[in-house]
Amino acid sequence: MKKRLFLFVLDGFGVGESEDAKNFNDEGSNTFENVNAQVPLKIPTLSKLGLKNIDGLHFRKEQHVIGSFGRLRELSQGKDTTTGHFEMMGIISKTGMPTFPNGFPRKVIGKLENAFGTKILGNIVASGTQIIQDLGDEHLKTGYPIVYTSADSVLQIATHIDAVSLEKLYEYCQKARKIMSGKYAVGRVIARPFTTKNGKFERLNEGRKDFSLVPDKNNTMQKLFDAGIDIVSVGKISEIFADQAITKKYLNHNNKDAMKATLEIQKELDSGFVFINFVDTDMLYGHRNDVKGYANSLEETDEFLKKFIENMKDDDILMLTGDHGNDPTTPSTDHSREFAPLVIYGKNVKQNVNLGTLDGFDNIGKFVEDYFLDKKSLIGDYIWKK
Repeated sequence: MKKRLFLFVLDGFGVGESEDAKNFNDEGSNTFENVNAQVPLKIPTLSKLGLKNIDGLHFRKEQHVIGSFGRLRELSQGKDTTTGHFEMMGIISKTGMPTFPNGFPRKVIGKLENAFGTKILGNIVASGTQIIQDLGDEHLKTGYPIVYTSADSVLQIATHIDAVSLEKLYEYCQKARKIMSGKYAVGRVIARPFTTKNGKFERLNEGRKDFSLVPDKNNTMQKLFDAGIDIVSVGKISEIFADQAITKKYLNHNNKDAMKATLEIQKELDSGFVFINFVDTDMLYGHRNDVKGYANSLEETDEFLKKFIENMKDDDILMLTGDHGNDPTTPSTDHSREFAPLVIYGKNVKQNVNLGTLDGFDNIGKFVEDYFLDKKSLIGDYIWKK
């Protein structure tokens, strides 16, 4: 039998603060409900899949649910993209990836400057859109790259395309990736090219590139890959997993291109695991506290999913989750420690099954292994039709 499973990650989409949210300064975060409270969402497809029926939410329950649904408690010590995606595939981070709330140590900056052969600007925690406004002119005058971080475990390098070529920017990032190891091993080093538009500096999604940690090989993707199962990545998945255990990738950094690629794959792929990241909710709207933009993005995703479901084959499985929260209604512009949603749909999946609260995003990977490798999983025990 030819099997296909499509796993959609709505980046930065949470369904309520976790019990340990106070440890991350995220009390009160509830991305889904808080967005809806300010901009009432029109999401009939997601509602029909069971999203509003998840435990802990306070929506009017959908009566005719076609999927199974639940929420996932993150076990890893973090609330970033890499940690969340790694845990989905069975890699649980016992200790959080390092963050640098006061900038990087002088020792690290010295190593970076020696490797780059140039001085560095910045070295602060900053908004990526703001720091290029603050330091863009000085960067153009000197050619010095702008290095900054955030609340996440990242080192970001911003350069203007008229001052530094993309190739040179990527070279900086590759050198930084080698330096950021051991106790300084950030989850991602990110290339952030920018340009000038209408007299202001503007970041470019095209040309952005992530240089991630190489994942532990004992993970779901590697197991499937070793078993000869095709693994197709859409969006930034290939970058998150450092191009490991991926048969084919569609690298893009916006939902429109990711949706287009997914529909093409749905038409052409005979069998395999398709791992998809929809980034706009996080990158464009969550981090910028743009509630209306976030709501519109969810509604666009809902319309896409309606079309996707109409084209599903009898043995296809659709899974949808989030990697962390990013509540645009709170003062913070960072990720939030929240439960991740889980909805599963397919002709072979029972309808309207409430899975409750499950420990670990890795329940996703276990279910994927259940589907492709015939391994028993907790979710499968509840939802497979006999």
